[in-house]
Amino acid sequence: MTDPAGPAAPAAPAYPAELAPAARLWPALAAVYRAQLSRARVARIPLLFVATFQSIGIMVLMRGVVAAGPGEEARAVVAGASVLVVAFVGLNLLAQYFGQLRAAGGLDHYATLPVPPAAVVLGVAAAYASFTVPGVLVTALTGSLLFQLPLTGLWVLLAVIPLSGAALAGLGAALGLLAPRPELATVCGQLGMSAALLLGVLPPSGMPLPLQWARDLLPSTYGVEALMATFEPAPDWASVMVDLGVCAAVGVVTLVLAAWAYRRAARR
Repeated sequence: MTDPAGPAAPAAPAYPAELAPAARLWPALAAVYRAQLSRARVARIPLLFVATFQSIGIMVLMRGVVAAGPGEEARAVVAGASVLVVAFVGLNLLAQYFGQLRAAGGLDHYATLPVPPAAVVLGVAAAYASFTVPGVLVTALTGSLLFQLPLTGLWVLLAVIPLSGAALAGLGAALGLLAPRPELATVCGQLGMSAALLLGVLPPSGMPLPLQWARDLLPSTYGVEALMATFEPAPDWASVMVDLGVCAAVGVVTLVLAAWAYRRAARR
């Protein structure tokens, strides 16, 4: 005889099933980086041309009022315009990207993936910073020829680009993730890029003291200072290494802030 109550329900397991382990940081970072690089390649290349032409146009305009040669003004214009390409992409565009991603609910997609928050922030920031490499090289080479500055120290861009890119991309990501609306993220990114422009291409010795303090707080300043020093007839390489070290430390701080902002935004 069959049981009128029907077949018995299977017994519940004593312990819940274990989830798969989360991906490790570096493999997850590489996966996010490749995905973002392939996705943004078509959309960001025209913007890279805009950033490069903008910086070259600023140098052409400044050439009318700044004499060529290894003076402080010429060195500041070329170094500031070169790092401005990084600020345009890493700070401005990344702030807009994360602001729009948060507003559209795109963070939910990343939050469901078993990847550490740091991998998402670092992967996206590295992908955006990669687009700045050709623009910075072209800008620095053009400016050096335009202002008759030596080309022998341009190899330092191999360190300036990733370190400044990390610092500015971390700041841009944090601004985009912390802004309550995407419009405010766009405004913050534009203001940050404008600060990098005004405080980067002007020689610090002629600035009022409050502007010098503001310049010291800007992450791109130390990349500009390192590149400026290489244009001198006898570069102080110890000072260059100090500036690069400060830029690296600022990059770590901004990327940690961006990872915290990502976790905060993903949980809301």
